[in-house]
Amino acid sequence: MSLADLTASPYPGARVVFPARGIVRDVDVRRLVPRTDMVLADPRLIAAERRLGRALVKAAVGRAQQRARDGQITPDEVADVAVAELPARAAGLTPVINATGILVHTNLGRAPLSAAAVDAITAAAGSCDVEFDLATGVRARRGAGALDALARAVPVAEEVAVVNNNAAALVLAATALARPEAPEIVVSRGELIEIGDRFRLPDLLACTGATLREVGTTNRTTVADYAEATGPRTAFVLKVHPSNFRIEGFTASVGVPALAELGVPVVFDIGSGLLVPHPLLPHEPSAAGALRDGAALVTASGDKLLGGPQAGLLFGRADLVRHLRRHPLARALRVDKLTLAALEATLTGPVPPVAAALAADPATLFDRAERIVVRLTAADLDARVVPALAAVGGGGAPGVELPSAAISLPEALAVPLRRGSLAVVGRLEAGRLLLDLRSVPPEQDEPLAAAILVAAAR
Repeated sequence: MSLADLTASPYPGARVVFPARGIVRDVDVRRLVPRTDMVLADPRLIAAERRLGRALVKAAVGRAQQRARDGQITPDEVADVAVAELPARAAGLTPVINATGILVHTNLGRAPLSAAAVDAITAAAGSCDVEFDLATGVRARRGAGALDALARAVPVAEEVAVVNNNAAALVLAATALARPEAPEIVVSRGELIEIGDRFRLPDLLACTGATLREVGTTNRTTVADYAEATGPRTAFVLKVHPSNFRIEGFTASVGVPALAELGVPVVFDIGSGLLVPHPLLPHEPSAAGALRDGAALVTASGDKLLGGPQAGLLFGRADLVRHLRRHPLARALRVDKLTLAALEATLTGPVPPVAAALAADPATLFDRAERIVVRLTAADLDARVVPALAAVGGGGAPGVELPSAAISLPEALAVPLRRGSLAVVGRLEAGRLLLDLRSVPPEQDEPLAAAILVAAAR
């Protein structure tokens, strides 16, 4: 018997060396990868399954098992790696600190909701009295609290209504008010706007079956243009606030007071959701101002300057709003209980983040930026405070610049900050990354500083 036929060591407790016949020396590591049911029995994954659902947890386990089969980790590490790869929540949307300086950033979800609105959504997430009267035990008006709050916010409106966005409000108005004997919507060529993602107003209105009667030119429209186009076939005159651009120079436009004298309803799409005039935005139309000027119907967005959830807001004459609410299309455009809850809390609760950011004191912004930079420079980071100009965004107040303060960092930090456990999005200017604090609530200063330090360490 040769040495190769013997085991490397005696049987435990014995002095005899046994033959090694039949012993497998090379074991395929893939055979050692634990079964899925064994990994899912880990207490951490059982808890995660209750929070995230079985599909997401099982998928994380599968990825960890494959890494073990590929030799990237050991079989004993499968459960740990699966736990580490679990998503923070069942939904794929990732919370972001908006340091772009754009207060209402469409790509980042537009208006951030107030804490009161978030609490209201949580309360409404289960069964709630969305259209039920708890006192009488009978069916009640759907979303009465939100509608009452909206009416109180714009008391000049005879009636109010809510649909799922401002485009829906315009579609409902065009569909319900245009009729066979009066199918025409009179609108200035200078107000046939296009907004983000190739959304064009004339295409939206045309799909309702209404006929567009364009008047004036791109840069000049007079009251005589409207007067010549209105008549028995006019359903209404549409006034649209060009909220994402400005036309300057040789221009002319017609205000609501003059249009209201034409003898046909005036529908005014103010767009941005400003309910009452704002001193910092003197050229931004408000719902209250438009109604006082004579508009029969005003449409607006709930998720822009109002600072609430996505919604289309309707204000105006009682007969028109009620007609719209009774139209069959209104059912297809109605909002859910979560939107109603968030809208009511936005209207009745504390100042929402957008309004707070709009009113922020530049000196306070510089103080906040300096405190963060002191912490960063103490960690040997290339950071400094610079003046900046923020914007409203979201198609509101075009051209309005808001003085602000920003933290200037090396451009190389942009990607690590976006991909961190707490994502931070800023803007790039002249080879530097600027984190503008006007769009960052003060309570996010500490998480922002921590995220920068983590990104720099990576």
